[in-house]
Amino acid sequence: MSTKLPKINLDQVVVKFAGDSGDGMQLTGTLFSEISAKDGNDLSTFPDYPAEIRAPHNTVSGVSGFQVHIGSKRILTSGDHCDVLVAMNPASLKANLKWAKMGATLLVDADTFVEEAINKAGYTQNPLGDGSLSSYSVIDAPITSLTRAAVLELGLDIKTAEKSRNMFALGVLLNLFNKDLQVAAQQVEYKFRKKPQIGEANKKVLEAGWIYVENLELISSTFHVGKASMEPGNYRNITGNIATAWGLAAAAEKAGLQLFLGSYPITPATDILTELASLKSLGIKTFQAEDEIAGICSAIGASLTGSLAATSTSGPGLALKSEAIGLAVMTELPLVVVDVQRAGPSTGMPTKSEQGDLLQALYGRNGESPVVVMAASSPVDCFYTAFEACRIALEHMTPVILLSDGYIGNGSQLMKIPRMADLPAIHPPFAQPNDPSYKPYQRDLDTLVRKWAVPGTEGLRHRLGSLEKTDAGAASTDPENHQRMVKLRAQKVQKVAGRIPELKIEGDPNGDLLLISWGGTCGAVRAAAERLHKKGISTGHVHFHHIMPVPRNTAEVLGRFKHRMVCELNSGQFAGYLRMLFPGLTYEQYNEVTGQPFIVENLVNSITKIYEKL
Repeated sequence: MSTKLPKINLDQVVVKFAGDSGDGMQLTGTLFSEISAKDGNDLSTFPDYPAEIRAPHNTVSGVSGFQVHIGSKRILTSGDHCDVLVAMNPASLKANLKWAKMGATLLVDADTFVEEAINKAGYTQNPLGDGSLSSYSVIDAPITSLTRAAVLELGLDIKTAEKSRNMFALGVLLNLFNKDLQVAAQQVEYKFRKKPQIGEANKKVLEAGWIYVENLELISSTFHVGKASMEPGNYRNITGNIATAWGLAAAAEKAGLQLFLGSYPITPATDILTELASLKSLGIKTFQAEDEIAGICSAIGASLTGSLAATSTSGPGLALKSEAIGLAVMTELPLVVVDVQRAGPSTGMPTKSEQGDLLQALYGRNGESPVVVMAASSPVDCFYTAFEACRIALEHMTPVILLSDGYIGNGSQLMKIPRMADLPAIHPPFAQPNDPSYKPYQRDLDTLVRKWAVPGTEGLRHRLGSLEKTDAGAASTDPENHQRMVKLRAQKVQKVAGRIPELKIEGDPNGDLLLISWGGTCGAVRAAAERLHKKGISTGHVHFHHIMPVPRNTAEVLGRFKHRMVCELNSGQFAGYLRMLFPGLTYEQYNEVTGQPFIVENLVNSITKIYEKL
């Protein structure tokens, strides 16, 4: 840590790393967030990268970014505009300057601002010399040249040497924010433990970046973000997809079942499959299927034979799985379908986030085939919501669709690792061997849940199928029986409302305005509610984790407020759903379909304007 420069204490800061697709910005951002976590900061991250495997070099379309919001207080979002922008080439500066606060610090690699790269980025002249950046504090470091010099003694070729440029930027940021260089070096050493020479090069460049700040005359001070107040415990920085995988695994252990995941790789959900595939030591089985349909059908087969079965996908894959979900509804087998939503129809924008799959999850199947629908609200909440989805699927013998999205699936937060003993028990309704009264669709009178008779259970041979059937499992096309079974399946899903928590109002419980959110918009809407309250608008906030069915006190909570505004990253799907459920109430809407998470400042300004007109 520098002894020459005074420190300025900050309660929060937003840093964005941006560069070409091959510049290692995802790694740099991850390392900075992990080092900040070890330093005791609360945090939230937002990786933002192009869909192309390798977009054209030095083009705006090929820019990859990673935003980190750290603080000494509770961090609800990955931040609006950044205090520090790292731009490794002209294109990354062009694409991301709009996300930098006026007066922000810009760290750029001056060596990359050559005529060809400047023109490719869409500039008519070099922004480092035309005065257009006069409102910012610019550190135009010759990062590429200094990186080569730092690793010269290692004898690396130029291409290999320049791959560690990102570590120079990381070293600069660590010094600017008074982070421990040795902790960073250990992180880098572990990351490249299988390639020790590359690891040594990265450590040398990291140190060179650190030293560069020591000799930088235009820097008059460094910054310090204090430790956040957190409960004692073991913490780790975790992405939503990894947390989802852990939630599924934890539920299997609490239920005493083997976890089976049958899935087809798809952005942005693939990490769930890869994480569970790495946990074979826990008895978890994963199957990378040839397509989405095979993935879910294998999971249904595993459920039939007594496993906790799940499948993971994104919107296009959910569409392909729709018929098989109907089969799971008809057979009344437990199944968890995780949909990490991405932007747009068809293949859409695979690496961008949206909440566009809600109506598909609710109604995107033929026939009358209701399922439980839930939504995770943050990277950490993905663990608990996945666990709860498994509990409901198993105890109520029903498919559950769990909605996540690319923002929280790829983003990360600090998670306090729970103790397995503190998680609730899960009790699957297994049928008892040799029960003379057993019928496959005979139901509990209270919950309407049928018993789960695993094939091979002594004395309980039975039939299941994709056609309508009687209580005994025989195929039936009797009109009255079909009417009865459709009604029972719907009622069974609605009865889940009796086993889920009631809605809780954050903020003013009887204010003028109620902000309503669901899924990954929770943090942004909560932050907006707090700011609106400070502006004198009496605001409450309610967030929905359970969507089908909704909590049993929903009507009472919504009815408390004079005005209700639904905020979502689509064109108004949840607002329309609420109008259908509670037609006597009116709902204002705030909608964005940009492929990006909410900007809290924009949210506050827009809601204020709408509210003033009410």
